[in-house]
Amino acid sequence: MKKNIVSLMLMTVLIVIAFTSNAQTGKTYTISGEITGQKKGLEAANVILLNEKDSAVVKMVITNKTGQYSMENVSTGSYIIKTIAIGYETYFSNSFRLSSSQKLDFHLKPLTQDLAAVTVTSKKPLIEQKLDKTIINVDASPSNTGLTAMDVLEKSPGVLVDKDGNISLKGKPGVLVLIDGKPSYLSATDLANMLKSMSSSTIDQIELMTNPPAKYDAAGNSGIINIKTKKTKTVGYNGSVTVGYGQGVYPKSNNSINLNYRKNKINMFGNFSYNYYGGFQNLNITRNFRTTNGEDILSIFKQKAFMKRQQNNVSYKVGADYYASKKTTLGVVVNGFSNPSTENNNNVTDILNSNSVLQSTTLASSKIKNNLNNMAVNFNGRHVFDSTGKELSMDLDYVHYNTLNDQMFVNSFYDNSGNKMVPDQWLKGNLPSDINIYSAKADYTQQLKHNIKMEAGFKVSYVKTDNVSSYFNQLGNQWVMDSTQSNHFIYEENINAAYVSFSKQLSKKWSLQLGSRVENTHSKGTQLFNGLSFDRNYTQLFPTFYLGYKPNDNNQFSLNYGKRIQRPDYEDLNPFYYFLDKYTYMVGNPYLLPQISQNIEVNHIYKGFLTTSLSYGVIDNYITQVFNQVDSIHTTYVKNDNIARVQNYTLSVNAAFSPTKFWKINWYNQFNINKFNGYVNEGSINVSGFNYTTNFSSTFEVKKGLNVELSGFYRTVTQEGTITANEMSQLNLAISKQILKDKGTIRLNCRDFLKLQHFSGYSRFQNIDVQLYNTWDTRVFNLSFTYRFAKGKAGTAPRKSAGAIDEASRVKSSN
Repeated sequence: MKKNIVSLMLMTVLIVIAFTSNAQTGKTYTISGEITGQKKGLEAANVILLNEKDSAVVKMVITNKTGQYSMENVSTGSYIIKTIAIGYETYFSNSFRLSSSQKLDFHLKPLTQDLAAVTVTSKKPLIEQKLDKTIINVDASPSNTGLTAMDVLEKSPGVLVDKDGNISLKGKPGVLVLIDGKPSYLSATDLANMLKSMSSSTIDQIELMTNPPAKYDAAGNSGIINIKTKKTKTVGYNGSVTVGYGQGVYPKSNNSINLNYRKNKINMFGNFSYNYYGGFQNLNITRNFRTTNGEDILSIFKQKAFMKRQQNNVSYKVGADYYASKKTTLGVVVNGFSNPSTENNNNVTDILNSNSVLQSTTLASSKIKNNLNNMAVNFNGRHVFDSTGKELSMDLDYVHYNTLNDQMFVNSFYDNSGNKMVPDQWLKGNLPSDINIYSAKADYTQQLKHNIKMEAGFKVSYVKTDNVSSYFNQLGNQWVMDSTQSNHFIYEENINAAYVSFSKQLSKKWSLQLGSRVENTHSKGTQLFNGLSFDRNYTQLFPTFYLGYKPNDNNQFSLNYGKRIQRPDYEDLNPFYYFLDKYTYMVGNPYLLPQISQNIEVNHIYKGFLTTSLSYGVIDNYITQVFNQVDSIHTTYVKNDNIARVQNYTLSVNAAFSPTKFWKINWYNQFNINKFNGYVNEGSINVSGFNYTTNFSSTFEVKKGLNVELSGFYRTVTQEGTITANEMSQLNLAISKQILKDKGTIRLNCRDFLKLQHFSGYSRFQNIDVQLYNTWDTRVFNLSFTYRFAKGKAGTAPRKSAGAIDEASRVKSSN
């Protein structure tokens, strides 16, 4: 497979070089320069090249963060340049004749309107399709108001969240979720809780990248989801306040405030949110304990668990940018959260013989108190050397997580007549955890000769986790430590990475980007209670490749390839026990190996609204949850393990269209084939499965400012490692109304209003036979109100580009 991919890449490059050497006979030139206003470069200004003869649009680009722009492959002719920027007067240049590359700078005059009297209308589409990413513009849909980050993700094309909060992209698990380009370092469960407490009002865009460029970390089998939060650069102050209340079986709330203030060389920003979540989970598990050959049933365990969860979340983010000069910006950001929660679990396990006759019953109750705290500090700097695009940016980060987890379990045992068989068993657990993360990175960009753009950089990170697991049995009035279940695990990981990539517009129709990232990983784990340890050191190369072809204005094609790695979550490496009851628990696996994936993908974009993608991926050392049994004591436990080699074939089609002027639809369809071939529980596994997934959002503007949205998803039966998951679906309805001269939004929505969403499935291999059925608080009514305010002079708005944003999104970007 590796040889085939490399051969395909080399052959494609040779074909492109041979084709483009004769593809263009006429000479073309470059127009570049800087757009300034109020003594600074203007970001996101529209620079439009017009034909002098008929004012037809020839090209259009958007300025970068320092106001620089560049138009390549412009033919000889007579032109006019038109420049548009929010808060500035529209500018038309004198006509000029282009017969060589030129550098043209323009200075714009500011408008004098006060922001309080001006309403800026964004015309961004909800979904933008690029050759290397899909962009979700959160504010483009008023029905996103009042939601959480997880709600918005679940509505995004190709994104699916399973019952445990694991996120997959285009049918592939193992997504790296970034917040403003930085990893969260959280386990899947903790990340899901954080996203559920993160207000959509703090989010600007969500970027979905199946094969990210070399500048990003190689982590994430199926790619990267980058959540970009808001930070405007409007002169003066602006912000928004959101209050929301939700009611399912239990209440929920979602409240936040966002503030931004800029004056002279200082830009300050911050947000604060408080969220409350009350929910439940019903879990039914049926386990047939069979003989070693898997043929005859020895006993049957029927388990019913009801879990009630309460969670409070307080999160904050404050920061400032200092514009030391026209070319240098310094910044600092501090953010964090506190997430205390309690979970009460009542569990009934009926034990039956092979003839389904009740033998005994075990009643188990538990109470778990958990408090996850986080604090992170980032120092960043950026310097632009000149107008050619030479730029250096640096980041220093420190992240700290602290978890306090106290558990109490009581097990009571009864015979088939309801008589107590033995005294109750009490178990107490204390599982504190500390994670410290340090990282430094630098990125450098330079325009080389022959219009080749080079990007290079490095990153160094160090992580240390200190995890204690202390369990105590009650003997009389004394609590005695259980050494068989207690442990102390210290894990250290150092990753050193460097990358380089080159991109070039080969001709009017062809573009090419090649990159490579090398990462050296050194990890050590030590169990202090038993002295077991491991020490791993490995270096790996992660190449990336992008080839773009645009034969005309209606069609764009791309071919991309990438290799990625998925390292185990820190929590999965902890060799600790997490109990549901006496017969069911989870345990970590400190010997998990990272899984490696390779993906190749072909994309086609038709007229900017229809995107078709065909991809093939292979994962080695695939990590998934595996059911294990201790037959002698009829106990089942779940452990993550490297079980197989997985092959994945995916065809996806996304259409964003408007049947009428007031009706917008986005419809995503995905077809997957997954093949698993490996070894698990002392036996081989060779399974495959086909599944189909679709999600959609349909928004209808009843009248100006009043919108109705229907959204949802459906997934057929899916093979998830050793678990076969049955079909799942969801439908959501939302109504939003703009009020107070469009400064306020009232939103009423019902998530899963038909109560369709639940999880059911089974796992059958060797002598394992488990059936699962899981329901939770999915039908929730939410009512929210958001108010936006601003005061000051309109300045540079980096993500709003006047009325030309729809057209600008069709111009090919190097990002």
